[in-house]
Amino acid sequence: LSFSFGDHSAEELCVRAAKASGILPVYHSLFALATEDLSCWFPPSHVFSVEDAGTQVLVYRLRFYFPNWFGLEKCHRFGLRKDLASAILDLPVLEHLFAQHRSDLVSGHLPVGLSLKEQGECLSLAVLDLTRMAKEQAHRPEKLLKKVRRSYKTCLPPGLRDLIQGLSFVTRKRIRRTVLLALRRVAACQADRQSLMAKYIMDLQRLDPARATETFRVGLPGASGGQGQDPKGLLSVAGDSGIAWSPGDHELAGLIGGRALQPFCDFPEIVDISIKQALRVGPAGEHRLVTITRTDNQILEPESPGLPEALPFVALVDGYFRLTTDSRHFFCKEVAPPRLLEEAAEQCHGPITLDFATDKLKMGGSLPGSYILRRSPQDFDSFLLTVCVQTPLGPDYKGCLIRRDPTGTFSLAGLGRSHSSLRELVAACRDGGLNVDGVALNLTSCCPPRPKEKSNLIVVRGGCSQPTSSSIQPQFQCQLSQMTFHKIPSDSLEWHENLGHGSFTKIYRGHRHETVDGEVWETEVLLKVMDAKHKNCMESFLEAASLMSQVSYQHLVLLHGVCMAGDSIMVQEFVLLGALDTYLRKRGHLVPASWKLQVVKQLAYALNYLEDKGLPHGNVSARKVLLAREGAEGSPPFIKLSDPGVSPTVLSLEMLTDRIPWVAPECLQEARMLGLEADKWGFGATVWEVFSGVPMPISALDPAKKLQFYEDQQQLPAPKWMELALLIQQCMAYEPKHRPSFRAVIRDLNSLITSDYELLSDPTPGALAPRDGLWNGVQLYACQDPTIFEERHLKYISQLGKGNFGSVELCRYDPLGDNTGALVAVKQLQHSGPDQQRDFQREIQILKALHSDFIVKYRGVSYGPGRQSLRLVMEYLPSGCLRDYLQRYRARLDAGRLLLYASQICKGMEYLGSRRCVHRDLAARNILVESEAHVKIADFGLAKLLPLDKDYYVVREPGQSPIFWWGPYPTVVSLWAAGSESFGVVLYELFTYCGPELQPFREFLRMMGCEREAPVLCCLLELLAEGQRLPAPTGCPAEVHELMKLCWAPSPKDRPSFSTLGPQLDSLWSASRG
Repeated sequence: LSFSFGDHSAEELCVRAAKASGILPVYHSLFALATEDLSCWFPPSHVFSVEDAGTQVLVYRLRFYFPNWFGLEKCHRFGLRKDLASAILDLPVLEHLFAQHRSDLVSGHLPVGLSLKEQGECLSLAVLDLTRMAKEQAHRPEKLLKKVRRSYKTCLPPGLRDLIQGLSFVTRKRIRRTVLLALRRVAACQADRQSLMAKYIMDLQRLDPARATETFRVGLPGASGGQGQDPKGLLSVAGDSGIAWSPGDHELAGLIGGRALQPFCDFPEIVDISIKQALRVGPAGEHRLVTITRTDNQILEPESPGLPEALPFVALVDGYFRLTTDSRHFFCKEVAPPRLLEEAAEQCHGPITLDFATDKLKMGGSLPGSYILRRSPQDFDSFLLTVCVQTPLGPDYKGCLIRRDPTGTFSLAGLGRSHSSLRELVAACRDGGLNVDGVALNLTSCCPPRPKEKSNLIVVRGGCSQPTSSSIQPQFQCQLSQMTFHKIPSDSLEWHENLGHGSFTKIYRGHRHETVDGEVWETEVLLKVMDAKHKNCMESFLEAASLMSQVSYQHLVLLHGVCMAGDSIMVQEFVLLGALDTYLRKRGHLVPASWKLQVVKQLAYALNYLEDKGLPHGNVSARKVLLAREGAEGSPPFIKLSDPGVSPTVLSLEMLTDRIPWVAPECLQEARMLGLEADKWGFGATVWEVFSGVPMPISALDPAKKLQFYEDQQQLPAPKWMELALLIQQCMAYEPKHRPSFRAVIRDLNSLITSDYELLSDPTPGALAPRDGLWNGVQLYACQDPTIFEERHLKYISQLGKGNFGSVELCRYDPLGDNTGALVAVKQLQHSGPDQQRDFQREIQILKALHSDFIVKYRGVSYGPGRQSLRLVMEYLPSGCLRDYLQRYRARLDAGRLLLYASQICKGMEYLGSRRCVHRDLAARNILVESEAHVKIADFGLAKLLPLDKDYYVVREPGQSPIFWWGPYPTVVSLWAAGSESFGVVLYELFTYCGPELQPFREFLRMMGCEREAPVLCCLLELLAEGQRLPAPTGCPAEVHELMKLCWAPSPKDRPSFSTLGPQLDSLWSASRG
């Protein structure tokens, strides 16, 4: 394709190339433009200006790779049902990918070694290539080889061609004979050309695994570099694992697939990406700092020489995020695809299939006249209008084709004239007069795209967290038996002064006393006492405590627990500076806009965390935002969102009216429901409250006028800052599904930080802090090693557990000393002898190397003085171990949920097996609960790594062993392999809900009887040798019991592997869901 003049965006050129190549719109997002030497990729928004003076050659290539392209087992596009899932690519994309790979190989762009193994692999590729050509030209392989004497050499990389050309005649003849024999064997397999191309691509990817990874050389500001030099580092981006990084200027070949790269995050974990000018001394003012923020607020800040060098990396991560997590989102406007911006403006979906369009209309209630506007999955220049109509037989769905002609106008058969925009065309359809198949279509309500919607545009990757939809159903009241919180005894609380009143509570400052190992710990707390006259709201008050007990995030207030002695008392951490609205009232106009921007952005981070968890807060306002740090001398402020208190779902209309304008309008109309969209309305009102500097104008109105404000769909007075006014207006849209996600809010807040925003928002001279102060606090800790935790900054909160060898504590890592640090779980040894230290270090090294959604996350280590002691720092999961969780919430956990837990544990064990790791202590007590739908394997104190040359490990160290969870073979000879015997016991624990009287050791002791004389171990071995096993739990499905018995087969070779168990458990779980 050639273009002689004009301006063209990169995406426009990609569309032209896709049309010429036969690439459909569904697969368009896998491709991008690059320079001819592949040294630079262009974001979709890049604009090329074509002039007569020069020529630029670009290549259209598939940029976004995923593992296991060609099967549906590991990686596929999302389907409404598993049997409806489709492959990531179709035949035209496969042909394009094959041509791309082959061209790279034979042109020498692909670095290939010349070892004997690599020579053999390249010859195998040549055989596949020749067989493909024979199929395409309808020749027999022998005829093709005779016709072109040197044909096989044209399929080899240049280095190997030259090497063969320099060999003797006899050797060359032997190689040709070998190629001919291989051709005959491959041709006899009767494989079609598509299979040959797929095999070629897979073999080439094995030859060069780094091909699916892009690596970028960047600067790492703040890291230790050479004298007068900027420290260097590497960033790696892969479709199956996300972003990894490495300090130092290593060779790329040594890093890809090696151990030097440290995982930073997978794509669903990214909250925010921003690009800003680096703060540098000297002439290098074009350097750009890319800030990537994870869900846990950890950041990575690589520096690029300029914006053109930064955008390819951002565009790559941005594209992978849309493919794996949210097809509607973009992180930066600098890389936003123009077609995506057009879709957002027109409330149009991407090229989703008809199944997803009709399913969305059904989920919306199949209301007559409701419609979806979407791009055609088959044609780049067409759109489809899918409308729900009512027929005598029930709802039906009609489709209309909308065409865009080269002039940019839109036309639809049945309408009299063309229209300049989709919005104008849809408005014309609303006026009536549109008929399809004799049925009049009356459009009423649009179903716009929603964040994180699942569709055929999302790629589901095996072994990774599945994308969660933002279309969470509205929350209803929880039953008291479903609530989760820690109970605190009243005698551990010390009361101090009264701090005021909440809507339903009296608030006091106090202290909590806790004795651990004979030592008394004292923690300052906030005590919220439910007022006796509001007993009818008690359940909702405890529901708020349950919500806060299930979350762990640095911008959310920590709930220590609830005291139920007499009055119900919520015990929270004490936040020194109190409510944000009070602080702003005190400071008035002295608070700069930069300070306010950081506060509302932190609030958006907290609400995004809750949105990702599917947990609506329901009471967002400045009075619920607590200020933990004021911020001074370059350090930013730090806020925490408090508990929601009594939910809108139980309040009377009078009480809800009092919360106007913070409460969302739909909460007044459907007072028993609370959706995630309500928090976006409350956030918009809070932003207005923070930036206005004046009391909320509606708060003084009488109730009738407040209700009238909502009935008339009025808006708060718009600020003069136009971009801020637009953000508030979007958040406070009266139609809930039109409100943006909090990721989009964070992106828009980033765009407000411009070079001239001070003039727009702060009329008072000198009111603003220096411009440099905006980002100093973020950079302060960005480049320190995040895996080393200084012991003096680990603040003890409570003890999570204690065993024979060590204890685990809940701590806050707080380097700033102001309670703004993250919550972590810290494990330390009870006895620190040389042997115990060695074993502990081995446990740490094992956990450090594991990266799975079903394994507890390693955070780092903390050393004592002189490195005489060591502590392991892990992620904190507030719901505790699975054993206690099953006992506590048995009534709400059905067989389907138990099967989900079993499947996740199985996936974690399968991952451990792939890493040659044997856990050796798999039990419900060592499984941690992240949420009601997610568990993780923990406690690697007994874990071993299998030798590279063996599939078993012989344990020679003495020590206590959980023999009732082991099979007979490891119990007798201490020989371990990656078997499933312990998993069978875990299945038993799951389906007995870890009942105290049904524990495995109690059941075995009961089988042994009271008259035993031999040691317990000998009795246990006798029982197992006799074929006795744990009984089937009451109510356990027969299929699950059969799996248990297979795991307990006498011979290890008869026990199923975890890769075999996984699909069976997934099938049982799917069947339990109906």
